[in-house]
Formats: sequence, C-alpha cells, structure tokens
Amino acid sequence: MAAASATGPASAEFVPGPEWPLSTRLRYRLTGQYRGEIHGQAQVEWLREGTHYQMHLDVTVGPSFLPVIARHLSSDGVLTANGISPRRYDEDTRFLFSSSRHATLWFSDDQVQWSDGRSEPRPAGLQDAASQFVQLSWLFLTGRETLAPARHLALPLALPRRLYGWRYEVQGQEQLDTPIGLLATWHLMPLIEGSTRDLKAEVWLAPAVQYLPVRMRIRQDDQTYVDLLIDSPPMQAALP
Repeated sequence: MAAASATGPASAEFVPGPEWPLSTRLRYRLTGQYRGEIHGQAQVEWLREGTHYQMHLDVTVGPSFLPVIARHLSSDGVLTANGISPRRYDEDTRFLFSSSRHATLWFSDDQVQWSDGRSEPRPAGLQDAASQFVQLSWLFLTGRETLAPARHLALPLALPRRLYGWRYEVQGQEQLDTPIGLLATWHLMPLIEGSTRDLKAEVWLAPAVQYLPVRMRIRQDDQTYVDLLIDSPPMQAALP
C-alpha cells in the first residue's frame, strides 16, 4: 500500500511515534435506509508519510459499477504533537441520473474557510468529517482521553455547512459479531445541540485494532442512514 506524498506544512521538530497507525485500508459492508432498504460497500484509507497524512472515506450505495449514490470524503493535513491538524477537506456526492454536490474547506493556523468564502476563527483541536475518526483513535490509544460509560468528549468539527462544538458520549462497551470475528468495542454517540442537516456518525472503536472504527452508522435522519460494518481484516503497510 503506497503512502501519501509529503506536501503539507510540518514542524521540523516533531516526529510521529508508533501511536500513529501506519498506512491502513479498512473495508466495510453497507446496509441502511434511503427511500427503502439499501446495500453497498465502503472503504476507509489512511495514508501517512512522515508528518503528512491523508484520510479518505468512500461510500457506495448500490452496485459499484452503477451506484445510486457515491460519496467521497477526503482530509489532507499534518500530524502534530497535539494530534491531527487538517489543512483541506473535500466532500463529493454523486447521484444516479442527477447532479453532483461538492464542498471544500480550507484550514490555516487560525482560520477555517468554506467554499462560499465564509471564514471563522479555528478552535483548538478542530477536525473535519473524515479526520475525526483517526483523531479519536489517537486520543484513546495515547491515553489523552479515557473511555468510561457516560463520559463526554468535546471534539470541535468543521462540517460543510458550519462549525460545531461537537461532543461524543461514550455509550459503553459492546461485543460486535463481525465477518472477522467477535470484537470488543466502545460505542460513541454524537451529541449535537439544536437541529442540523449535516451528517452525524456513531462509531464503534475496537482496542484490538488500534481503536480504529470497525462500525460506523452515518445518519441524516431517522429514515436516512447507512450502517458500515468491517468486512475483512485491516490491510496495513509493513514497518520500514
């Protein structure tokens, strides 16, 4: 598996340690609801070289050769002593026999800017819709955050429509029966004040696979969601 090329800014002093996953690919089977029952597939790809990373999430509803819906989320940025620091986020959504949608966010050291030109101050620890999952893994893997039922974790998110003071609540431990075996996981549920049209993602993180997400339920509303369950063992780059 090829690592990403190093193009983003990085600190000359910081060297990522073993707490950061090597380049990794995770494949998922997809079920859900969108005007009826749906099926498909999804893939998460985490690429890193030095302090530069890329995170890609691809979701396909329907057959891969002619998907009803295809969504691609991509985060590009740098690794720092304080975790992931996104520099750009792209989101593309394509519909069969319909128009596509695209959104881009740019991140400077102190600002986040949307495609329409709006900008806001960048809060500490800000993540995007793709980078958040590996940031969560890093926080728990390094012990910077602890997992316990009912514990709340603040994670500010810049999503395509606006910036949120996002929080996750730890629901507790769950055993998941997956195609790669029974996995012990921690279930995290997003808590959002007020209504939002942006997508919300529940995650199940497995300590046995570096706290990476082995299940994700990405929800628009009660009638529209996709449920992703890991379908095969993670594919990971060899140690150098």
